[in-house]
Amino acid sequence: MKPNYRRCVSCRKAGLKEEFWRIVRVFPSGNVQLNEGMGRSAYICPQHSCLQAAQKKNKLGRSLRASVPETLYQTLWHHLALKNPQKQI
Repeated sequence: MKPNYRRCVSCRKAGLKEEFWRIVRVFPSGNVQLNEGMGRSAYICPQHSCLQAAQKKNKLGRSLRASVPETLYQTLWHHLALKNPQKQI
């Protein structure tokens, strides 16, 4: 089976789907959440620079055509801190 490639909304790097975090605007409610549900999706690299740029320039919000709640960004920063415990954010 052919591998699934996706592109980061922040740095535009293409890679395998498993390398990215998936952010979803759920249909029909319009809620934005991490890795769950069906609807419009955006992918972002699990890296400090990508997350920082996406939050600063609202890249996730523009890609999803919805407002991204601050709690979702806090969750992503928490996941990043757990993934890289030696790096201070």
